[in-house]
Amino acid sequence: MTTGCIVIVGAGQSAAVAAHALRDGGHDGAIVMVGREPHRPYERPPLSKAVLVGAEEPRLDVLADDDWLRCNVDLLSGIEAVRLDPAQRRLHLAGGRTIDYDKCLLATGGEPRLLPWAPCGGERIHYLRTVDDARRLRASLRARPRIAILGGGFLGLEVAHSALAAGAVVTVIESAPALLTRFLPAEVSGWLEATLRSEGAHLRLGTSVTRVEPMGDRPLLLVTGDGERLEVDELLVCVGMSPNDALAREAGLAIAPGAGVLVDASCRTSDPNVYACGDCASQQRPGQQQPTRLESWQNANEQARIAAAAMLGSAPPVPPFPWFWTEQGRHNIQMLGLPAAGLDYVRRGDPASGKALWIGHRGGVPMQGVALNAGGELRALRPLFDRARPVPMHEFAQDHLNLRAWAKQLLAEPAATL
Repeated sequence: MTTGCIVIVGAGQSAAVAAHALRDGGHDGAIVMVGREPHRPYERPPLSKAVLVGAEEPRLDVLADDDWLRCNVDLLSGIEAVRLDPAQRRLHLAGGRTIDYDKCLLATGGEPRLLPWAPCGGERIHYLRTVDDARRLRASLRARPRIAILGGGFLGLEVAHSALAAGAVVTVIESAPALLTRFLPAEVSGWLEATLRSEGAHLRLGTSVTRVEPMGDRPLLLVTGDGERLEVDELLVCVGMSPNDALAREAGLAIAPGAGVLVDASCRTSDPNVYACGDCASQQRPGQQQPTRLESWQNANEQARIAAAAMLGSAPPVPPFPWFWTEQGRHNIQMLGLPAAGLDYVRRGDPASGKALWIGHRGGVPMQGVALNAGGELRALRPLFDRARPVPMHEFAQDHLNLRAWAKQLLAEPAATL
């Protein structure tokens, strides 16, 4: 049982999960949560899908009403945290209020990377991070506009499918010559491209927009780096996210070389009483050359639980193998593990049939799994990834093989026989 005040800066996924874990872990003192948005913590993955095109907006709350009440959180919504004073253990809020804390958790998330020629809130120009952003974009899709999506990452492609479903004319502009090759094997990237084109999306790969020219009541005119001029009714900018690390940076906390609040394995910052988790936190991970941020639903949850355990002095949960997922229209893609240079990929199934599974390995040791509409099969293989030892990849590729039984058999055998 612990007492004292824990302040959580941010009111998103990580913040809500951390508050729940703190109460479950026996924290009996105050929990104060400070959030800029006027909402209770909500889920963000549906913003690019169901919120845009669902018949009704889904319920987005991270925690059910009963769980939220049990957390007994003092939620200060619509308020900006302006300064953190680790020496005094004090958080300063806009308007002059201060909160003294015993422990502080930074769960400040991130913000869309802005382009100077596409101002946030500009007429016909959209960024997507909040539920209010999604509602504004949904309203614009009702007119079945011509919409350009700048950025062919997971978020941009999810919105592309949603916009197509809403009847919009969709153009995706991506500076890389192929889609998502930093995260997916080339074969999956090619399948994504072919699928989008077959569903009616126009793809402009290997180019970027250099400027946008508003035309009054007329459409926006986009000018690309190769000289193409595109008239569109709406523009969505999805060119990445920047971590909200300014509060930590100005407080003198360590910042990772590539941005993000630097944390250790317990999500502790360079100050022993300040922790960070989720999209704002950068952590050194096995197999990575430098600290990295993982912008994922799973990481937001797991880091929140790890930080809560550390603040309580409890044993940390075992960190799981990184897991990501994305809904691309009617297709589900799940990724287990992190991409790495030099992996050899073995495929099972046929993407043309709508179902396939890839394992990227190094010397037979599974490093990354990618499932196309085959999430259950990938989950069955997860213990093999955890073991980090060679497996017979030629057997995996056999379509008749029962993967669950195969994985179970391999796990029962001593490592020397594999």
